[in-house]
Amino acid sequence: MSRRVLITPRTFGKTDPIPVTLLRKADYELVFNPFERPLTQGEIIPLIRETDGVIVGLDQIDEEVLSHAPKLQVISKYGAGVNNIDLKSATERGIIVTNTPGVNSSAVAELTVGLMLDVARHISDSDRKMRQGQWGKYLGFELQGKVLGIVGTGQIGKILASKVQGFRMSIIAHDIEPDYVWAKKMGVSYMTFPELIREADIVSLHLPLTEDTYHMIGQDELARFKPTAVLINTSRGEMVDEEALYAALKEKRILGAGLDVYEDEPLENSLLTTINNVVLTSHIGAHTEEAVRAMGRTAVLNLMKVLNGEVPENIVNYEVNNRAAKEMRDNAQ
Repeated sequence: MSRRVLITPRTFGKTDPIPVTLLRKADYELVFNPFERPLTQGEIIPLIRETDGVIVGLDQIDEEVLSHAPKLQVISKYGAGVNNIDLKSATERGIIVTNTPGVNSSAVAELTVGLMLDVARHISDSDRKMRQGQWGKYLGFELQGKVLGIVGTGQIGKILASKVQGFRMSIIAHDIEPDYVWAKKMGVSYMTFPELIREADIVSLHLPLTEDTYHMIGQDELARFKPTAVLINTSRGEMVDEEALYAALKEKRILGAGLDVYEDEPLENSLLTTINNVVLTSHIGAHTEEAVRAMGRTAVLNLMKVLNGEVPENIVNYEVNNRAAKEMRDNAQ
């Protein structure tokens, strides 16, 4: 009997045929997301019941979903962030969770630069007015000479720092595990988070979502921003209190913002859509041909290795009670 694999990401296999080809050659029975959006709990449960593996995007894989998947061996995340997966429940059930770290880092960093430029030069607002027959003039600001505050210097944060070198910006950073060797090489100054948000002209978030980073940008933090400061978030929407951000933007207590991620997605009935000093994109940070291709291939290889009893390279829950995970942990010691 062939293995059954559920595939939920909407972009999977659409720009690159190789991931689907690899799965079909392995004689897996493939089940695709029938909707053009992330699946709800009620929709994913009947699809995952007899599934051996799942390639998942932004869909919520919680304890209730996992309780209906007795055959599930692997959850292969199509992307890096796994905050939509209940790692504790997966681990307790012996299900390996993998991800695709690093493959979309450049894409996200480039969108971050794009949002910085858009907010600084009112590009989207000018485009909208032009289409309405209005020839408006906008007074923006240059990135050159400004202070960029990077919150989180993992792969994306570091790539962003290298990409803005050409703008001759000063770079400050905050991270709970500072990389001082990298910082010295790049001319980056580490500081505390309160210091960073006071000094930065642009604050850009690049951290995973945790209990500590949830709503790390709220009313109190925004009050410490410069009135000319800009907030960029291409990381996780829940890191920003959107009500507090809306109020700060509406009352012109900060200059602007560029957002690619939101507390609830898709973004619906949000007050953020009613103001012009915020640029909004639909979680497209990782959606380049190059990143989508790499995510798809890596996610498939991770899944196939687990189903073949081999060791995947990108296990998230090392402690899972599974032979492959144990072997990987032992090899790392």
